[in-house]
Amino acid sequence: MDDANDCIAPWLGLPRLSVVNWPDATDDHLRDGLHWKTRPLLDWAAGRSFVWVDDEMTDRDRDWITANHRGHALLHHVDPRYGLTDHDFVALDRWLQSHQG
Repeated sequence: MDDANDCIAPWLGLPRLSVVNWPDATDDHLRDGLHWKTRPLLDWAAGRSFVWVDDEMTDRDRDWITANHRGHALLHHVDPRYGLTDHDFVALDRWLQSHQG
């Protein structure tokens, strides 16, 4: 799951980043209409700020994270037709700069 640390991070000049090791998707993760990654991601974050870049998150996931996470979180949707674009990197950088520390 951490292929991006070996393939993409060096190309972008990023340090090795933490990676969530996802559990197997089960019906338990699908309750309440949430994406199967939502609850495990919040468990992993443990109150820390985080950025989630994905093409499948919904407003339901955003609302649930807002209600259940005490840290800052950016849920950034990426259009699967184009992948990450310059616009996405600007938005991510802007959020990271405003949430340092």
